[in-house]
Amino acid sequence: MGKLRIYEINPDYIDYLASFIPHLFHNKKSDQQNERKYIGIVLEVHNQKYFAPLSSFKTKHKLMKEDLDLIKIKHLAVINLNNMFPVPPLQIVNFDIKTVKDQKYKALLQREHRVITSLEQKICENAEKLYQYKVNNGNSTPLAKRCNDFLLLEQKAAEYTAKMEKS
Repeated sequence: MGKLRIYEINPDYIDYLASFIPHLFHNKKSDQQNERKYIGIVLEVHNQKYFAPLSSFKTKHKLMKEDLDLIKIKHLAVINLNNMFPVPPLQIVNFDIKTVKDQKYKALLQREHRVITSLEQKICENAEKLYQYKVNNGNSTPLAKRCNDFLLLEQKAAEYTAKMEKS
């Protein structure tokens, strides 16, 4: 335990995946002044690295129950495991909280990281169970429909890696 850290993902890889994941956030949209840091955790799922993005805690999350795909990081953030996706190791970017200049944001990230660390076992177990659930159920249930197509994304991640190795 104690392996979950906060990371960023190479924006070029995010751009590549966007055509396969309609709800994927970009680090920066064309009409946006500031970058939206796309941060999350990297964990092992089905013997592969998967990135599970962190989302800001919103009012709607207060009313939502935790489930296999939703993990609340207290009232600080949520991890939507249904939005996790495979990530080739070379596309993972270390994120050093100590370098964050905005002290309020830095303190928030530190609190989130402490809670994530305390929930590590639950997060990892839920991610693996959710992966198996999606693979076994396709799109036959509401939960399965909310999930990314993990098998398709694993194929696309492998294609991206092969393409990068050729260049």
